[in-house]
Amino acid sequence: MEKAASFLSNLLGGGGGGSEVPPEPAATVRSIFIYPIKSCRGISVLQAPITSTGFRWDRQWLVVNSKGRAYTQRVEPKLALVEVEMPPEAFTEEWQPTPGSYMVIRAPGMEPLKIPLGAEHATVDDVSVWEWSGAAYDEGSEAAEWFSSYFGNPSRLVRFKEASEIRPTNPDYAQGYKITFTDCFPFLLASQGSLDALNEILKEPVPMNRFRPNILVDGCHPYSEDLWKTIKINKLTFMGVKLCNRCKVPTINQENGILGTEPTETLLTYRSDEVLRPSHKNKRQVYFGQNLVCKESLSARGKEKIVKVGNPVYVLQEFPSSNEAPA
Repeated sequence: MEKAASFLSNLLGGGGGGSEVPPEPAATVRSIFIYPIKSCRGISVLQAPITSTGFRWDRQWLVVNSKGRAYTQRVEPKLALVEVEMPPEAFTEEWQPTPGSYMVIRAPGMEPLKIPLGAEHATVDDVSVWEWSGAAYDEGSEAAEWFSSYFGNPSRLVRFKEASEIRPTNPDYAQGYKITFTDCFPFLLASQGSLDALNEILKEPVPMNRFRPNILVDGCHPYSEDLWKTIKINKLTFMGVKLCNRCKVPTINQENGILGTEPTETLLTYRSDEVLRPSHKNKRQVYFGQNLVCKESLSARGKEKIVKVGNPVYVLQEFPSSNEAPA
């Protein structure tokens, strides 16, 4: 018991060092994905620093229409074909953009678009995504022409203005946390085991990019992440705050932007409210993945705040059942 308590103290960031044998991790971080432009393709990285709004660079940019309203794959599936490239060094903890630092954007039939990461920006008002509206940085006329040409409609590329804007998470699930252009919460975790279990019953397997997680873990039982209430990754505390109910994006083939019916049709048979949460009102939602917040994102200073591929995942607290997990 003393060894276990000492290890737990070290895991939580307290106490001195020691040679205690740790308990077995529940899983391992297999992949980390960052989505710099909302609804566009993600970037697989070996490590990602944590900021006050989630992983650095995640959903920092947004494509909007002429009224400032967000484009997502729900209405513009062609976003799935837009590739984004960031400087590899951008995912180190202390890196800052230089005058020669760019985000490069590519799409079928389009010349590459370079967005300076260290440039001064004009501000545009009345940018909106879901329930939130506010000011954002405008990435300029070249970017506007590029996206307008790609979609065939007046469009602009904007960047979240963290200097003056705050977009809070839903306080019913996570009080005091904030996000940029992410849908609801700073992090989304899913497991390879869950995808493997789904693919065993699908007629045509789907890749994990249908579900767009930030953290992909491996080595755990299918859907065990549903119950993860408190976990530790690299001495960082993550809380599972809400099962991720899925929109129609998982039914969009991320390689060609074509909408289908799977995997949602199959998920409805065993991953719906009716099945997972029978004591709750049935909303015909389907669930895949767990939304997370990170305790250390609330503090400006502290120990190294970074998640790396290969990090073990320790489960400290679990919900008794999916019926009792927030959703």
